[in-house]
Amino acid sequence: MNEIESAILADASLDEPWALVESFATFKREHPRDVNRGMDEVAERLRRHGLPVTVHQPSLYLSLPGAARVEAGGRSFRAKPPAFSADARGGLTGRLVHIAANQADDIDTIFDKKLDPSRDVRALVAGNIVISEGFASPGMISQFEELGAIGVIGINPGVDIHWGICTSVWGLPDLDDLPRKPKVVAVALNRPDGDALIEIAKAGGEVTLFTEMEEGWYDSKLVEVFIPGSEEPEKYVLLHGHLDSWDVGVGDNAVGDAALLEIARILWKNRDRLRRSVRIAWWPGHSTGRYAGSTWFADRFAIDLEENCVAQVNCDSPGCRWASEFINLSAMTETHGLITEVIREVAGKTAEPERPHRAGDYSFNNIGISSYFMLSSTMPTALREEKGYYAVGGCGGNIAWHTENDTLEIADRDNLLRDIKVYALAVIRTANAEILPFDWRATAEEFLATIAGYQQKAGDRFDLTPARDAARALKAALDAFYGAVSAGKLPAARANAVIQDLARILVPINFTRAPRFRHDPALTIPPLPTLSTAAELDHHGPDTLGFALTQLTRGQNRVVSALNAARRLVEAA
Repeated sequence: MNEIESAILADASLDEPWALVESFATFKREHPRDVNRGMDEVAERLRRHGLPVTVHQPSLYLSLPGAARVEAGGRSFRAKPPAFSADARGGLTGRLVHIAANQADDIDTIFDKKLDPSRDVRALVAGNIVISEGFASPGMISQFEELGAIGVIGINPGVDIHWGICTSVWGLPDLDDLPRKPKVVAVALNRPDGDALIEIAKAGGEVTLFTEMEEGWYDSKLVEVFIPGSEEPEKYVLLHGHLDSWDVGVGDNAVGDAALLEIARILWKNRDRLRRSVRIAWWPGHSTGRYAGSTWFADRFAIDLEENCVAQVNCDSPGCRWASEFINLSAMTETHGLITEVIREVAGKTAEPERPHRAGDYSFNNIGISSYFMLSSTMPTALREEKGYYAVGGCGGNIAWHTENDTLEIADRDNLLRDIKVYALAVIRTANAEILPFDWRATAEEFLATIAGYQQKAGDRFDLTPARDAARALKAALDAFYGAVSAGKLPAARANAVIQDLARILVPINFTRAPRFRHDPALTIPPLPTLSTAAELDHHGPDTLGFALTQLTRGQNRVVSALNAARRLVEAA
C-alpha cells in the first residue's frame, strides 16, 4: 500500500456510516415514498460534508407486494408474494401438484432454473398450481409458467419466508420484454407449511392462492456524486449499491449505503490525490423493480459509460455479522489480480473470486465494462453449517436476508470498517493506476478453458476449433501487448485505451446474449453463452439436434468475430 492509499484509508471512520445504518434501521424502504426519504437523508449527509449532489428523478416500473395467504384443507397458511406476481385478491383455485426440486446449496444455484431440461413434467404441471422447493425466483417461476402452471408456490428452506422478485425482465421493461412479465400467481412460504401442503398435493387436493399486488410507474429519486480526478477527470470508476430494501434491510443493504457514504466522504476530502474520477450512485428499484434504478442509469448514460467508465463496482451487504471470509466473491477474471491483492492487504485474507451472477445491479454487462464485487465478506462455510443455515443471497450469509429479521444486529461495526477500506482501496487503486489493473490474459485463458469444456461435452457433434484458435491467437497477442507495456514500450494512454476497449468487446460475449445496449433476462448466463448449447446436445434428439447445431454455428460466429476484433485491437497498439 503506497503513501497516498494509506493516507486516504486513514481518514475512514465509522461516525458517519454507522449513524446512517442506525437511522435506516428505523424505517422500511420498500415503497418509493420511503426509498425517497432514504435518498433525501443520504443527499443531506453528503452535502453536510461539502459534496456536490445530483438527485435524478427517474420514473421506474415497480411491483409492490402486499398481503398473501394460501388456503387448503380447511387451513390458512401464511405466505409472501414475490414482486411481479400476478394479483389474486379474489383468490385463484386449482389442483395442487408437487414437483420436487433440490434446494439451492450455495449462492451459485439460488438463481438457476429448478428442473433439468430433460425432465418432462408438462402433463403434470399444465393447468395446475405447482408447489416446489426453492425461493420464488425468476428461474423457478418462469420455468413453471412455460410449462403451463397457473400458480406457483415456492417452499423456502427454513421457518422464515423470504421476500423476493419473480420476473425475469431485467430492470425497466420495454415492448420486447413485456411478453416475459409473469402472468402466474406466485407465493413463497416456509418449510413446515410447505411440507403440509405437499401432503395435500399427494392426496390430490386443491388450494386457493390470495395475493395483493400494486404495480405501475413510480417517481423515484436516485442520488449521485461525481468526485473529479486531477489528471483524467473524464474517465471514472462507477461505485454503486441499492438503497431500497425488503423491510428495513440493515444487512441488505443499509450497510452498503453507509459504505458508499463514507467512501464518498473520504474520496472527496482527498480528491486532489485521484488520477481518475469516481462516480458513486445509490439505486432505487433494486428489490421491487429487478434493478430498475441501475438499468435506468445504464440506459440514460449509456454512451458516456461506454466512452469513459473504466470499471463498475457493486457494493451489497458489506460489514455483516460473522462475515470474516471473502468467498463467493463476484469478479470478472481480468480483475482477479487486483481484488485478491487488495483483500490480502486490507483484511489479511485469501480471496476466492468467482464468475459474477446475473444479479446484483450488474446492469452494465451489455455495455462491456470490467466489473468486480457484488457481495463482499461472508461467514465461513463451516460456521454456516454449524448454525444450520442455508444459502442466501446477501447479509454476509445470515438467513435474516430478505426478511423482517434483517435488523440492526445483523451489522457489525468492525467488519463494516474493514469492508469500507476494502472497497475504498480497490476503487482508489483502479482510479490511480498508471496502467489500468486488468489482465486480459487471464480472461483469454478462461475462454480457452470454457471452449475446451464445451468441446468435450459436444464430442464429435460440433467442432469448436475456430473458437479455440481465435482465443489462442488473442492470448498470444495479449502476451506481446502486456510484455510491451511492462517494458515501457507503449504509452500509458494508448495501453489504457486498449484495455478499456477490450472490455467493450469481451465482456458482452462472455456475459450476454442480447445485442449491446439491451438487457438480458435475469436468469443465469453461462460463460461464452452463445457457445453453451454445446454442453446441452445430449438433451437434443433427432427432432431438435439440427436446430441446436445451427444455433451453435451462429453463436460460434459471434465469438470468433469478437475474438478476432480484440486481437486486431491489441496488435494495432
